[in-house]
Amino acid sequence: MINKKSTIVVTGAAGFIGSCMTSYLNEQGFENLILVDEFDEDEKELNLHEKKYLVRVERENFFEWLDIEKPDVKFIFHLGARTDTTEFDYAIHQHLNVDYSQKIWSYCTRHNIPLVYASSAATYGSGELGYTDDHEIIEKLQPLNPYGISKNEFDKWALQQKSQPPFWAGLKFFNVYGPNEYHKARMASMIFHGFHQVKQNGFVKLFRSHKEGFKDGEQLRDFIYVKDVIKMCYWFMKVSQHSTDHNQPKIQGGIYNIGTGKARSFNALVKATFSALNLPVEIKYIDMPEDIRDKYQYFTEANMEKIRLAGYTSPLYSLEEGINDYVENYLVNNRYY
Repeated sequence: MINKKSTIVVTGAAGFIGSCMTSYLNEQGFENLILVDEFDEDEKELNLHEKKYLVRVERENFFEWLDIEKPDVKFIFHLGARTDTTEFDYAIHQHLNVDYSQKIWSYCTRHNIPLVYASSAATYGSGELGYTDDHEIIEKLQPLNPYGISKNEFDKWALQQKSQPPFWAGLKFFNVYGPNEYHKARMASMIFHGFHQVKQNGFVKLFRSHKEGFKDGEQLRDFIYVKDVIKMCYWFMKVSQHSTDHNQPKIQGGIYNIGTGKARSFNALVKATFSALNLPVEIKYIDMPEDIRDKYQYFTEANMEKIRLAGYTSPLYSLEEGINDYVENYLVNNRYY
């Protein structure tokens, strides 16, 4: 059973969601953490400031390190990935998002370790098959970029495996925003970019719509606050223990959506950012870059029925509540979580 002394692995631990996960685990009393990442970026270093953990291990040395050290790992959060949707060299995604994830899976299977790993809403492509985390549609999905393809390839592979960890969940993160994304540059959330545009220019630039039926700035996404994401990840760690506790209902492992279930527009997002800063709204619409125009999702909305039926009942931040917390408590003071 997992307790506060248990050793837990977090991959991608210096990144956005991974560092927030590390912080949340610390808050819950877990300090025996093995953090895995590339620890060579100064800006990512601040994500781990004052975090408590046992050891850091470089990503490419991790499996060799495990063979030598043989730690008694009780759970793995595999949150590390190449998440750049504008990286078109598929070999990079294959190595980090498919091959590496298969090694994590195999290690968990051999050592009987429950696993939560990060999938992505990018797997849904343009959404022609909807946004339901039904295993039946995963083979048919057509992601729009190499990142989404790699995430779907691993989901497909995981579902085909006869040998599995004692519990596993692949979590399809929708549009996550929040503290500790300072290092993500172009791939940071629109709230992050909007905040800095307001500070610099007094207005925010949004993409014009290049699709019939969508007005400028009315492209819709399921935006979810990172604090809800890590709470859901943690919940899966807790319920993974039910497989060994006969007094608890068993939760089915598999693929789960992690979103709010409510799509919101970029206009609404920007208005909430201005509101958090107590400033009047000013938006300027610009053409979408040609390199992403035909790969752009105009609508995403997580069907959240599966996780709710599994027993996750915690309320979620609304877009306005999440942005307000992010702006007031982090962005304004350049603070980390």
